[in-house]
Amino acid sequence: MHKKSQQVALGGIATGLCIVIMFLTGMIPFSYYALPALAGLLLIAVKEENGMKTALIVYAAVSLLSLLVVPIKEAALLFVAFFGYYPIVRDSLSRIRPGVLSVVLRFIIFNAAVIAAYWVIVNVFGIAEILEEFGDFGKYSVLVLLGFGNVFFLVYDFAIRNITLAYRNWFRPKFLKKAS
Repeated sequence: MHKKSQQVALGGIATGLCIVIMFLTGMIPFSYYALPALAGLLLIAVKEENGMKTALIVYAAVSLLSLLVVPIKEAALLFVAFFGYYPIVRDSLSRIRPGVLSVVLRFIIFNAAVIAAYWVIVNVFGIAEILEEFGDFGKYSVLVLLGFGNVFFLVYDFAIRNITLAYRNWFRPKFLKKAS
């Protein structure tokens, strides 16, 4: 068990790094999806070292700060709605049996989160330009983009699994056990 000061230090460092990554969405064009996803991956280390409770506290802090300071609200909402908590709960969801139910549930969570985030963007923040951007692309463009999002989610889900395994089986034994 880590000392509380180590938990707080790791949580603070992870929060700071996540906010820096989220803030970069305003500086790097078309990074609205990739950078929130990257910020969420940092929470894997917090969960592995300090547990789910601390990781969820860090997620809450990053979510609140992102909504306040991140210039691209779409990116902040995607972090809040999905990318921030999913790497923390993914292991728990993958333990659901049968495995097909686990996969279906993960896709339902992703789609519900993305639809909810865009509903908030359009209806609460009043950013109707997003809908206008589709213009002549067709009335099915939202469904096409959601389809591409599901392909991205499949890759992201696979990456979370592999990054978590690499952290547990390579990074932690090689770098963290020696420092203890």
